[in-house]
Amino acid sequence: MTATPTRTLTQRLDRLPFTRTHLRVLTGSGAGWALDAMDVGLISFVIAALVNEWQLTTAETSWIASAGFAGMAIGATVGGLLADRIGRRSVFALTLLVYGVATGASALAGGLVALIALRFLVGLGLGAELPVASTYVSEFAPARMRGRIIVVLEAFWAVGWTASALIGYLVIPSVPEGWRWALAIGAIPAVYALVVRWALPESPRWLSSRGRVTDADRVVTGLESSPAVFGRVAPSVAEAPDPGVAPATTVAARLRGLWAPAVRVRTAALWVVWFCVNFSYYGAFIWIPTLLVSQGFGLVRSFEFTLIITLAQVPGYAVAAWLIEVWGRRATLSVFLAGSAVAAILFGQATSVPAILATGMALSFFNLGAWGALYAVTPETYPTSLRATGAGWAAGVGRIASILAPPAVPALQAMGGIPAVFIVLSAFFAVAAAATWGLAESRGRSLAE
Repeated sequence: MTATPTRTLTQRLDRLPFTRTHLRVLTGSGAGWALDAMDVGLISFVIAALVNEWQLTTAETSWIASAGFAGMAIGATVGGLLADRIGRRSVFALTLLVYGVATGASALAGGLVALIALRFLVGLGLGAELPVASTYVSEFAPARMRGRIIVVLEAFWAVGWTASALIGYLVIPSVPEGWRWALAIGAIPAVYALVVRWALPESPRWLSSRGRVTDADRVVTGLESSPAVFGRVAPSVAEAPDPGVAPATTVAARLRGLWAPAVRVRTAALWVVWFCVNFSYYGAFIWIPTLLVSQGFGLVRSFEFTLIITLAQVPGYAVAAWLIEVWGRRATLSVFLAGSAVAAILFGQATSVPAILATGMALSFFNLGAWGALYAVTPETYPTSLRATGAGWAAGVGRIASILAPPAVPALQAMGGIPAVFIVLSAFFAVAAAATWGLAESRGRSLAE
């Protein structure tokens, strides 16, 4: 599979089948994604355990969660800017190292203040990693299968969250101070970061945008010579529309570019969706184990229910991965968010065990399918010089909501009980579903350069 002089780098990338190198990029990034999810999921189980062990108030436990999300908000915005400046792969590896070390240190925290401070550092690394990883993988993926590949990347989140549920269920209740052992396991990404840094290639689109054409050509040539896993060479791919944004070379230019006339509606819609989805997701899933305990279920039983609910994430991703290249990005995202809104109301009303499990699994199915579609559409919103910055700032705005959600849930519960909590979360899902129609539809199109 050789390049002709008339084919651009973008055309060469988009004609490719899914190769072994694509698989290595996807699984290497996905493993980091799963480890991220494991860390975020673990804190929900740690909080439930610390309520009893440290006799924490609801306000104190909410600050543990919010500290991590505050770090994520800063990490997402700074990480995106750095990835557009120094490269996707380098920032990806650095963020894994930061949050892996900080998570391991959290296992040694002697009190609430130390744990909150370390959770902030964890958030810095985690917040930067997620938008950078989705940008990185999207820049390798051929256009006709890009959405599906990004949803598969997001599906690694379910693997990590399930791992956290298993650790929460099997480790935390089983040994003294089991939450420390759970957090120590979260230090694994620090080792994995070294593998990522040396084993994965840099994004050829980023290399080209920085004038490193020879390096970009070398990466694409490697992709072209890599054996196909599935698919064939495509004869042609629909060109991306002119993004209408001048290439950005400075931080100020990148930030202005997010609000250029051609993309300002997309940016506004994207920020609304990210804000609402984060508020609803973290408002629900960080608190589910603790809310179940408050309903009279024991710690072990609530962890067991959470594990079962978490398993529904996997089919949610699978269905979204199929629909995103059939219905398109906006329709898939909107339908899954609407499903999340309905499931949230039903979960808030559930009182019996079958109803709690059924509605919780529906919430998990629709919500995580929506996340997959959101991560697919976000990098497609901007040209290469703005892509990581745009994804990072959208995620950063979302993290503001995730800071607000943990303390908001106890306040809502005090006013109207669990039903009130999930009515409000449902409303946020509904707003996000409406906002999706301000996004661009990029199914089957090349990424804008």
